[in-house]
Amino acid sequence: MKIPKRIQPLVDDGLVDEVIRPLMSGKEAAVYVVRCGNEIRCAKVYKEAAKRSFKQAVLYQEGRKVRNSRRSRAMEKGSKFGRNQQEEAWQNAEVDALYRLARAGVRVPQPYGCFEGVLLMELVTDEEGGVAPRLNDISMSAEQAREDHALVMEYVKLMLCEGLVHGDLSEFNVLVDDYGPVIIDLPQAVDAAANNNARSMLERDVNNMTEYYGQYAADLLETRYAKEMWAKYEEGELEPDTELTGYFAESEEAADVGSVVDEIRAAFAEEQERQERIRDADEQ
Repeated sequence: MKIPKRIQPLVDDGLVDEVIRPLMSGKEAAVYVVRCGNEIRCAKVYKEAAKRSFKQAVLYQEGRKVRNSRRSRAMEKGSKFGRNQQEEAWQNAEVDALYRLARAGVRVPQPYGCFEGVLLMELVTDEEGGVAPRLNDISMSAEQAREDHALVMEYVKLMLCEGLVHGDLSEFNVLVDDYGPVIIDLPQAVDAAANNNARSMLERDVNNMTEYYGQYAADLLETRYAKEMWAKYEEGELEPDTELTGYFAESEEAADVGSVVDEIRAAFAEEQERQERIRDADEQ
């Protein structure tokens, strides 16, 4: 097939030997099957910001750190240089996340580097060597659903231990090969500690996966992994070897607003009395 314009520089540099075929086109990128030497990989070509349809991207970029102060200022000002740096940061976020999560034990495609807005990475395949299907394209038994759901919850936990939340996890962003689920599509991954939306994104990620697997094993719909994980994370008790139960007891203690108001009034009255004593002492 004709070599896409964005992949041509990689061909010229010998990083890609052949573009075999398009694989898919999504909201933030187009993916191609390519040959690199004797290996078949995939090339993810990120779309330019104006052509991306990823909604509310600014929510995902909150809290992302840029070490270079000049780049950071340019990004804040929205200059042409700043916009280019913002694009580079968006693309590099996925590469960084893939390397970090692979080291942490999360099953993700192996990355081989990002070059001029093109991410080269492992092509996840099925037992016949074809492209592995997305989770939404397969069916399973209740037993398999419970097993895979537990594995995905483990991956979400390991991600959170690394300080990351996927932010867009669903049955469309999970591949399934002979060894189970593989998490994909991470350019929008957020910093759990620095992004104010991290908790709600974590809950959405977990709920998406639980609802999907819950189609095959209804008992999964009763689990509360997101709340359990976040509570342990906030308390500093979430570790890679933390065993999750899927159970979380909501606090049943209603806030006693009346007593809080009484305490404020008492403190105010005490302060007034103190000020009066000071004035009386000054007058004497």
